[in-house]
Amino acid sequence: MKTVIIGATTNPSRYAFLAANMLNEAHFEFIPVGIKQGKVLGKEILDLRTKPHIDDVHTVTLYIGPQNQPEWYEYILSLNPKRIIFNPGTENPEFMEMAKKQGVEVEAACTLVLIRTNSYSE
Repeated sequence: MKTVIIGATTNPSRYAFLAANMLNEAHFEFIPVGIKQGKVLGKEILDLRTKPHIDDVHTVTLYIGPQNQPEWYEYILSLNPKRIIFNPGTENPEFMEMAKKQGVEVEAACTLVLIRTNSYSE
């Protein structure tokens, strides 16, 4: 079950970094994607601006605010995720509706809480 973290960062105090750490500890594969350069747990952060192609995406977990999402709508949907998690502060009714219309499951939830409560893979 591959998860793409949109808004990945090397900053250990950010929720996107904590999510990568928790996904790793729970043995979920993750791909960090963002505009920050560097590595997260040994994985190079892919440059969001290049819209990297990623196969077999199950979940996209968002860590970019609604005001920064519109330019990435098409890219994120092109990953053909089964689910998009809108973490607290990233909720975006417009994008949520677009995703639903494409058959993507939409969750306004916290990735960290889903993992902690063993609800992530359901």
